[in-house]
Amino acid sequence: NAQDSKYRTGEFHVNGVCDECKERIENAAYIKGVKHCEWNKELQTLSVIYNPVKVDLIQIHESIAAAGHDTDSVKATEDAYRKLPGCCKYRDGIHVH
Repeated sequence: NAQDSKYRTGEFHVNGVCDECKERIENAAYIKGVKHCEWNKELQTLSVIYNPVKVDLIQIHESIAAAGHDTDSVKATEDAYRKLPGCCKYRDGIHVH
């Protein structure tokens, strides 16, 4: 349908370790213009369906980084990263594979 043709899909890497991370990453990715998003813990990838007129992918990356998670384009600041709960500190070698 014509309504759906205005949406694009994207996929990119986002670091995280647990279901709590999943919730935080997906909440951060749900900004204006994002129709759907899903983070895959095993693959460490976020799939998004978004309206490029309202939002561009880099804004989604920036929102996720602001929540403390590195993406393949934008690194979270030390400050944002430090606010993550201990179980979510992906930079400290706690990885779920």
